[in-house]
Amino acid sequence: MEQRAIRLRRRLRPVAWIVAVLCVAVLAATATARSTLLSPGFHQRVLDEQHAYDRLYNEVLVDPGTLPVTRDLLARLPVPEAAVTSNLKIVLPPETLRTMADRQIAEVTGYLRGEHDTLRLTVDLRPLLTNVGNLAQTYFGDLVASVQRQPEPDFPAFLADLGKSANAVAEGVPPAGLPTLELSRDQAVAATRALLQVVPDDRRDELRPEVEVALDSGDVASALAAVGPEAVSDRTRRATEQLRGTVGGDTWDITADLDTSSDALAPLHRARSVTHLAQGVVEPLAALLGVAALAFLWVSGPAAPARRLMGLGWALAAGGTLTGLCVVAARMATDDGVISTPASWPGSVSRLVDDLGSAAVDGVLTTATVAAYILLAAGALLVAVGWAWTTGPALTVRPRRAQMLAVGVAGAALGGVVLAPVAAGRAEPRVCQGSSRLCDRGYDEIAQLTSHNAMSTTADQFIGPLQDPHITAQLNDGVRALQIDTYTWERPEQIAERLEGSEFSPRLQGQILAAINKFNPPRDGLWLCHSVCRAGAIGLVPTLREVGDWLRAHPTDVVTLIVQDAVGAEATAAVFEEAGLTDLLFAPDPDPSHPWPDLGEMIDSGKRLVVFAERADGPASWYRNFYRYGMETPYAFRTPADMTCVPHRGGTDKRLFLLNHFITIDGGSRLDAGTVNTRAAVLDRVHACERERGSPVNFVAVDYLTIGDARGAVDALNAER
Repeated sequence: MEQRAIRLRRRLRPVAWIVAVLCVAVLAATATARSTLLSPGFHQRVLDEQHAYDRLYNEVLVDPGTLPVTRDLLARLPVPEAAVTSNLKIVLPPETLRTMADRQIAEVTGYLRGEHDTLRLTVDLRPLLTNVGNLAQTYFGDLVASVQRQPEPDFPAFLADLGKSANAVAEGVPPAGLPTLELSRDQAVAATRALLQVVPDDRRDELRPEVEVALDSGDVASALAAVGPEAVSDRTRRATEQLRGTVGGDTWDITADLDTSSDALAPLHRARSVTHLAQGVVEPLAALLGVAALAFLWVSGPAAPARRLMGLGWALAAGGTLTGLCVVAARMATDDGVISTPASWPGSVSRLVDDLGSAAVDGVLTTATVAAYILLAAGALLVAVGWAWTTGPALTVRPRRAQMLAVGVAGAALGGVVLAPVAAGRAEPRVCQGSSRLCDRGYDEIAQLTSHNAMSTTADQFIGPLQDPHITAQLNDGVRALQIDTYTWERPEQIAERLEGSEFSPRLQGQILAAINKFNPPRDGLWLCHSVCRAGAIGLVPTLREVGDWLRAHPTDVVTLIVQDAVGAEATAAVFEEAGLTDLLFAPDPDPSHPWPDLGEMIDSGKRLVVFAERADGPASWYRNFYRYGMETPYAFRTPADMTCVPHRGGTDKRLFLLNHFITIDGGSRLDAGTVNTRAAVLDRVHACERERGSPVNFVAVDYLTIGDARGAVDALNAER
């Protein structure tokens, strides 16, 4: 009888071994799926790592093949076709899009996990409807500004100021000053006709007398007050009503639309059946059978405990090997892509879908690989201990301790198979400067998008602005280095002197001199200006506080200030202390040739604000002269063809490299920015200058950073490195 039992155990051992191997591999697969495909965080990370939201605006929606769809989507909004893509972020800003996507991801993954039996994908349109009002205001401002094309003498200047005032009114902000000009009767009629273009047809006749009389008498405020509210409110009301009518209210039920289109959700319903079976039946059964099979292998093994340990080790290692082979097979099967998109799809859409699919598969297989390594390591440990036990005469292990070791290692391996993929799938990747790839890169090894004359903005009403959004918006748009100019408000005798050395043309210098004393009297304190404070200025202390607030709200970013300093170093240090930034200031190594720390180290230290000066060098340890640490290219290029890489300030042997990449023609050139700020143009010049200098470019300084794709070029540079 006993011999028969022994023979039966021997026959069952291969079966138990196979069951154990298969169950271990199944546990690895189900744990991987639960921590990746069934985890909302996994899908959100894939979207973020592939910059899906930015690519939607910067690539997909400006793709010529996508424009017909984009126009159709926004056909009911008060936006002309030419302004569709430029105004899209007003209607659907990135943060709103992200919130919508996160909600759908959570709904789908919850459905697949069996948390609810029905699938309901919905979009809350209330943020969109609110944003439509902003779009209507912008549209109204653009229309009013278009009257600047009038050819009458002195009339264009008047209408230019009128357009600025109209923009302010449309945005709900009292204009800082209203234009004045004694208009002829014909000019008043022309201005009235232009302004009335923005109001509904049925309101024009009623408003015309009021607007015309106001303009005829020079009362611009009354004319704007009559026109602005009518234009904004009517367009907003009609747009929101059309959107609500299309989707049946403030909530759009996507599921209902998809279910009526050839059952587009059928694959998702089938996937739920599989995941429900895997989680509810397969995974618990595999865990039970796996433990039972391993226990049977132990109790039915050879009399020597060492050989039993080795048997369990080979089973776990085989399970890890099987998991690894499945990973290899899956990688080979997905080499040519994961999702086949129709040939009719625009190239930008196909590339985005392919990148998202590839990134998701890579994440799943990487997590499965972690599980395979755990099994292999546990199996190798048991085999090594068993082998050492059988071959090493000095090694003595009691049988009871061998059993405890076997149970402990096997249990840890199975637990690791289940829990490690969860940890690998859910752990947030460390991000530095917006990327998980830059944390271990030195500050002097990365590229940073740099805003030239960052304070000189359209938003802050500078004369001849070189950027459009204000500084916080620039940081939100990916800028990580700001070139700023510090000044005290100039006395009358200083104005002419500064203007002579400025980039303004002689004619513009004369116009500024004639106007500044009348409209912009001197002010106390320290300011950020561009050549002449009376041509545009923002307070230095409030702006520094703004930068500090942004840094504290973004704890994984480093920001650099390159200061053209017309303010003394001691006064500057006091201003940074007044702004409450001393805890953020990074002190560079006194030796400029010393390597810079990794971004991760800087972020961990909390010292994430680097400040350079063009003139000063101390006395504060954090306030160093840029040209001791960095070099640059020239900056006075009048055409794109003039751009070179020849040495300028800072020589040729510094660790930091500033590329001045903008055109100056009596000030900034918005038109040329459309050429030099393209991704290809930036990359071509960076690569050329890097080859010529033998050093990586660290700061790519541009004007009008929202034109072109300089940010995409900088991201590509960091990916290359």
